[in-house]
Amino acid sequence: MWICNLAGVLGEGVGPHFQGFLTVRIAEPIAYIPLYGALYAAFGAASPFWPKLFETRALTPQQIGAILAAAMLVRLVSGPCVGRLADIFGSLRLVLASCAALAAAAAVALNWADGYWLLLPLAVAQAAALAPTTSIADALSVNAAKPQMGGKPFEYGWIRGSGSAAFVLGTLLVGQLIGPADLTPVIWMNAGLLITATCATALVPPVPPQATLHIGPSLALGEVHGFLTIPRFRVLIFVSALVYGSHAMHDAFAVIRWSDAGIGTTAISFLWSEAVAAEVFVFFLVGPALIDRLGVNGAAALAALAGIVRWSIAGVTTSVLLLSMIQPLHGLSFALLHLACMRMMRTLVPARMAATAQALYAFGQASLLLHWYRYRVFFMPDTQERPSSRWQLSVASRSRLPGLA
Repeated sequence: MWICNLAGVLGEGVGPHFQGFLTVRIAEPIAYIPLYGALYAAFGAASPFWPKLFETRALTPQQIGAILAAAMLVRLVSGPCVGRLADIFGSLRLVLASCAALAAAAAVALNWADGYWLLLPLAVAQAAALAPTTSIADALSVNAAKPQMGGKPFEYGWIRGSGSAAFVLGTLLVGQLIGPADLTPVIWMNAGLLITATCATALVPPVPPQATLHIGPSLALGEVHGFLTIPRFRVLIFVSALVYGSHAMHDAFAVIRWSDAGIGTTAISFLWSEAVAAEVFVFFLVGPALIDRLGVNGAAALAALAGIVRWSIAGVTTSVLLLSMIQPLHGLSFALLHLACMRMMRTLVPARMAATAQALYAFGQASLLLHWYRYRVFFMPDTQERPSSRWQLSVASRSRLPGLA
């Protein structure tokens, strides 16, 4: 049991004079659930539908791809830089709350933006604010605060699984509120849930003082360089980038492709929710046991194989029945690999570099996805069929396997 201190979030890293205001007792591991729930519900309400929302604003596929590529480019810079600053100043909760609030403001502004040149800067601003949020949340729950229950480490999969469950609820709810030509509920749900996440940071336990040692800029850069020389960490970034890059490419254009094939918004919400329900199942139940049995490398190989099957079938069909049969593979291709990576991060990463390491973990994924977006903008004309991208994802999945040996 620990004491939640709202003013402590505001004063984190700047002094003790904010302490002692508005305290609430809450079990330490349970404190992460409202944060992950609000954050991932915001993602579930918006991420599947942003490209479709841009399409309703009369944007071409090339313009949508350009917005997504620009947002990803900004994420490449924002994530590692903000994560490193959070580590240097020992202010993980404050930085997380600030980023969530800024992302909510950018989402609200999208409601009045119409046209490519107005949507582009707002989408980029929100991407910059959102980039560090999941990395810092994972840094808190995996490395820095290390929540425990009954004196034993609390399983990260249970915390992350609660976020995935919230993602499902967010996707299902917004799917009932939107129509083919009216996606404004996406904006308001996303903004409201991000504000909730901002408030929920007050519930998260503070990082222990020994984990927030302030260091100079030159030493900070030296620590990052030294960390990147660890072979196991470099392999972790490489493998996760290929796996998650294929997922992110699918996420960016699946809704548009399915909509063009005549699949309704309710069915699309179901398909997304089915995939994430499988993710929750793996996070909560089978994932930790599979990693204990197969090891980190074996779990990563199984995730890659699941990706090969999933993208190969998705590349040749828009049948709701067939898609509903392969969507549960997301539990293996995404959740199992993420658990394996977090298991390795817990052993490799010192607490004082938690946010930096998590940001570099996300950096690799964003770098690969930026390549796919660049290809979509400059080399795929409107007349070219989008399923070809799915075959590229399958090739990307296959290319992972040699690196796992």
